Amino acid sequence: MEIDAAREVRTTCPYCGVGCGVLAKVAADGQVSVRGDPDHPANFGRLCSKGSALAETIDLEGRLLHPEIHGCRTGWNEALDRVASTFSRTIAEHGPDAVAFYVSGQLLTEDYYLANKLMKGFVGSANIDTNSRLCMASSVAGHRRAFGSDTVPGTYEDLELADLIVLVGSNLAWCHPVLFQRIAAAREKRPAMKIVLIDPRRTMTADIADMHLAIAPDGDVALFTGLLAWLGQHNALDRAYITAHTTGFGQALFAASTLDLADVAATTGLSEDELVRFYSLFAATAKTVTVYSQGVNQSSSGTDKVNAIINCHLATGRIGKPGAGPFSVTGQPNAMGGREVGGMANMLAAHMEIENAEHRDRVRRFWNAPGIAQKPGLKAVEMFQGVADGRIKALWIMATNPVDSMPDADAVEAAIKACPFVVVSDVLASADTVRHAHVRLPATAWGEKDGTVTNSERRISRQRSFLAAPGEARPDWWIIAEVAGRMGFGEAFAHETPAEIFGEHAALSGFENDGVRDFDIGAYAGADAESYASLEPFQWPAPSPRGGTTEHQTTRFFANGNFYTPDRKARFIAIRPTTEIRTTPDFPLILNTGRIRDHWHTMTRTGKSPRLSQHIAEPFVEIHPVDAQHHGIGGADIVRISSPRGDVLVRALITSRQRQGSVFAPMHWTDQFAAKGRLDALTAPLVDPVSGQPALKHVAARIEKFAARAFAFAVMRRKPERVEASYWAVAKCRGGWRVELAFADDAADWTAFAGSLFDAPLAEMLAYHDRDAGQHRIAAFDGDQLAGALFVAPGPVAVSRGWAAEQLEEVHASQRERFRIVAGRAGADRPDAGATVCSCFNVGANQIVAAVAAGCTTVEAIGSALKAGTNCGSCRSEIRALIQANRVQAAE
Repeated sequence: MEIDAAREVRTTCPYCGVGCGVLAKVAADGQVSVRGDPDHPANFGRLCSKGSALAETIDLEGRLLHPEIHGCRTGWNEALDRVASTFSRTIAEHGPDAVAFYVSGQLLTEDYYLANKLMKGFVGSANIDTNSRLCMASSVAGHRRAFGSDTVPGTYEDLELADLIVLVGSNLAWCHPVLFQRIAAAREKRPAMKIVLIDPRRTMTADIADMHLAIAPDGDVALFTGLLAWLGQHNALDRAYITAHTTGFGQALFAASTLDLADVAATTGLSEDELVRFYSLFAATAKTVTVYSQGVNQSSSGTDKVNAIINCHLATGRIGKPGAGPFSVTGQPNAMGGREVGGMANMLAAHMEIENAEHRDRVRRFWNAPGIAQKPGLKAVEMFQGVADGRIKALWIMATNPVDSMPDADAVEAAIKACPFVVVSDVLASADTVRHAHVRLPATAWGEKDGTVTNSERRISRQRSFLAAPGEARPDWWIIAEVAGRMGFGEAFAHETPAEIFGEHAALSGFENDGVRDFDIGAYAGADAESYASLEPFQWPAPSPRGGTTEHQTTRFFANGNFYTPDRKARFIAIRPTTEIRTTPDFPLILNTGRIRDHWHTMTRTGKSPRLSQHIAEPFVEIHPVDAQHHGIGGADIVRISSPRGDVLVRALITSRQRQGSVFAPMHWTDQFAAKGRLDALTAPLVDPVSGQPALKHVAARIEKFAARAFAFAVMRRKPERVEASYWAVAKCRGGWRVELAFADDAADWTAFAGSLFDAPLAEMLAYHDRDAGQHRIAAFDGDQLAGALFVAPGPVAVSRGWAAEQLEEVHASQRERFRIVAGRAGADRPDAGATVCSCFNVGANQIVAAVAAGCTTVEAIGSALKAGTNCGSCRSEIRALIQANRVQAAE
């Protein structure tokens, strides 16, 4: 496909569920640039650090460009025939439930729709689930229990209209930075707005909060059940709304009333004074939005957490009104789109229910699919257990990396390795899951894909291609349709464009609907290529005109009731909190897992960007100073985290932001980027009984210092093929790669080790050795270019990482310049920027400290001087901390 390089293409960011609009441009020399779309209503031109660096992630390094069978290149016909025939034979011999699809929020809605249609409609099994099960399933289950549908009632605008925003289990500043900045901007205009953060950790989001409640892990059910009781006791209920639009209030209030304030304090770890202040603020503020994310969802009580929050909003009538409502923010770019097409094992397309015979019959008739699945399939954790025990004999994984992201990840990897037939559709050739596939199918990536995605506020936007598909890569929807045709279902999958699929998806949403289901975009049924190409972002519902007129549309649901239950009333859910102790004498700490600011999921995209690895370049664990002292761990030590299922090696980050008795580690690092960093090897396959979502944020663990004899840091032009070290973590940098290392034993010959690491046999080596002090510094030069530099010390290496990486792009013609590298420090004429704080503009800590000393004593002043913090804003909290730490020196 030829792409017009002379214009900017309006598309959508492929990261989180904010759904930011992006303008992508390809210059005449092929260089791609991106910027935020100022006209997109999700972001109005803002992009976070990850979105701003998208152009750095679209190179073809490591791409899977051709179909492969057993690691050997083959043609599409051979690969597709192998997939279709093996799935067909497996179904014939063992039944439809012997096969499964595991799909992804990285898919576009059109891809998702066809995968769901093939598995549920024509294979006849509901064994299709998605990695959205890992992040949003509890919200789906909570919505369905309360509303009768998976409906997000509010919009992003409510975050700007609210007088009180309660953030529950959400590090919005790092995980959804554009929404965080919308809130920050609104607060600047209305300083009376209050923000409460409920999170065991004092994250960067806490720096904007008026109140941070450092709640005990999984204390949210007790907190919000206690709030419901408080609202009842203090006459802060909307009795008219409760009576007119809800059922079950009496039972819910009775269950909540069994907890007194002391009980809630004991369960949550909060003081009674903190509880009273929060409860009073909530009770007194009509325009309240409660934003919740993975800290709520990723729990064995996640659905009860969601319903405990919703109960409080129903009880006060604060739902579907400007500035008021419960608000689930999604983790993936198209988790919502997947929910719309029934991408989970217990759902049908268009928000219909697989357990409902009327719904099944409606979808069956629309698809003309006589063998439609009759019951829910296996949810994600169950699915891989089914792979392990042999129930599932053929598995197709699309656009996701379960070897790294699933709980009990080592067991998941073993199950995939033992499965008789595994197909993986992906963009990379060597991701941790792809390497175990019998058939590898090259899919198109962001920039090459064409379709739609839905964000957290129900807004559907186009993701448009601006790059030609490389090699033999093909869209996921095309691959699915081709396999379906070869399995004998060609008539139902005769789609030639994503526009045709979207039009069918829209038609199904309006089929026999007439307002009885929430999801309805029937206005776009049968969309033609021209209208699809020019489709503007829109929020659903968007039903087709009825009775000759277009009905008035609202962007919010439920302000006046009209829920999607049989009696059209919302259901209160009676909840009695329970306390589960998972720690033991052998595993006395609670491990919390999550994301960091500049990386995404398993780094298949962000790992390509030098910019995004500058802020945090290796796996780490946050430890409270008291816990660190108790376990004999110092700052920057290597730490072994263990659980009953496995162990990892990470760097120690000692901080009082972490709750004592708990530790936090990010989930991004894989075997591609670290020696032993696959964090979900530690997590248990413990799930919420209603949603099936894993409890990834409450894991019994222990920590211990790894007894390293030597530490090292290296930079090199080529990515190391093999690293012989107990601990290593590799990251992209400008001009090459950087590696952190630690060793259980000293190398016999550090110069020889450096030569092996750099893979530059003809390079000229300069070295400094102080064996008594354990100090070694080696630099290798290929002409005037630095091929690599290695710095070894008996403790964590103190050399500036940013300065060392910059040397890969410098010319080193003189011996003086070369010995400067061996010395391990910049000259006085080349100031060191320090550790990166602002990834968007590559601003380091030393630069910010210097600006503070020069009189820049506000975040705004730093922004004016250095630009730091003026794009996505997710570094503003760190800038503020540097200002506070250095203000005294500046004043002197």
